[in-house]
Amino acid sequence: MRAPQGHMATVEAPATTPVPHRTTSPTDLPVERSRLNLSWLVQLHWWAILGQIVIVIGASAWTSIGVPMLPLFAIVALEVGGNVALHYWAQRAIPQVRTAGVAAVMFIDTAVLTVLLDLTGGASNPFSTLYLVNIALGAVLLPSRWSWTLMVATLAGFASLYVHEEATSPAHHIRTQMDAVQMMDSHLRGMWIAFAIAAVFIVFFVQRVSRALAARERELHLARALVERREKLASLATLAAGAAHELSTPLSTIAVVAKELQRSLPQDVPADVRSDLQLVREQVGRCRDILDRMSANAGEHAGEPLAPFTVRAWTETALDGLPARERVELALEEGALETQLVGPPRALGDALRGLLKNGIQASPPGERVTLRVEVREGWIRTRVVDRGRGMTAEVLRRVGEPFFTTKSPGEGMGLGLFLTRALVEQLGGQFHITSRPGAGTEACIDLPAAEAA
Repeated sequence: MRAPQGHMATVEAPATTPVPHRTTSPTDLPVERSRLNLSWLVQLHWWAILGQIVIVIGASAWTSIGVPMLPLFAIVALEVGGNVALHYWAQRAIPQVRTAGVAAVMFIDTAVLTVLLDLTGGASNPFSTLYLVNIALGAVLLPSRWSWTLMVATLAGFASLYVHEEATSPAHHIRTQMDAVQMMDSHLRGMWIAFAIAAVFIVFFVQRVSRALAARERELHLARALVERREKLASLATLAAGAAHELSTPLSTIAVVAKELQRSLPQDVPADVRSDLQLVREQVGRCRDILDRMSANAGEHAGEPLAPFTVRAWTETALDGLPARERVELALEEGALETQLVGPPRALGDALRGLLKNGIQASPPGERVTLRVEVREGWIRTRVVDRGRGMTAEVLRRVGEPFFTTKSPGEGMGLGLFLTRALVEQLGGQFHITSRPGAGTEACIDLPAAEAA
């Protein structure tokens, strides 16, 4: 397929099951990011609570270290209640979740960890390494000033353990009959366990949060690209309406004058003069047709309502009036023809006809273009595959620009695929083009079936 009449293309193959674009506004990103961060903190809290319960019970059952069980489980119970409330806050209850809210939760986490360490050995507790988990998460989830503030608060919390021990006594909340050697051995083993836990938490959750945030950034990029395409579409509609208005009068004048000249020609005028005048009238009519199409199609196909219709009707509309339609090879999945979709029938028929026409023009004479239609999980996938020379990566990058085309002058304006993609995305679908030099081109339209639309 040649660089068709203007449409954004991608070198990646379409996904098996398309997912409609989210329409998150860029101004909503801080709220959505904070909500996402809180959801990850909720998961981290559940794992931390589970680990605290296991460590407290294990220390009491398998070692000679006595810890204050009642205060510890009271704190764990408060953590459970707080995490349930945090989950509700992050998911449903509060519409505005800001960065300050996430930072407040992480400051509370630092305070809770400080109290737990104070009750289970103070500054000598090997699990003080877990402070690093909170600092690492803060560096990922929070802006710079909040990250540094959290780090200072964590250092202050750790230092408070030493201050408390100076005011009372080291490890004053625990009881043990172990000597100094046994205590050191237990401390070293605990350090290894604490380091392993901290390493696992840091790598696992920081990686997951980073991937989630990267996906969110990609979603924002898609939303911005969609807004830009809609702005271009609005500009194109304005341009088309202005061109139609400004050019209609001179074109009408040319048409009238050419008609009068043709009527007033004497009989002995050479035939080539008559044919030239007829050609002028035909080209003026063609110009008016182009302006009419631009005015009618440069937008959202105003005046054509959305209606349910079958895939059979869609393909028949696309094939109707298609030049060289005998070169189109149909590969329709059994049962797909009677599947219904919702949209403007004429506009979708024109879009599919344009893809088929591009494929026929791009393929060598006599080669066939394949039209495949299949239904998967509530989605209708329509693919047009040609046997042409394909497109280079450079052409694929530009093929979405309005008025960009590699066709010969007069064969296209570079608008077909731009308008096709805009229409498909307005209907909640996706449009993809994949191509390689020498391997042909595949244009794919994914639209939701009527029951899923």
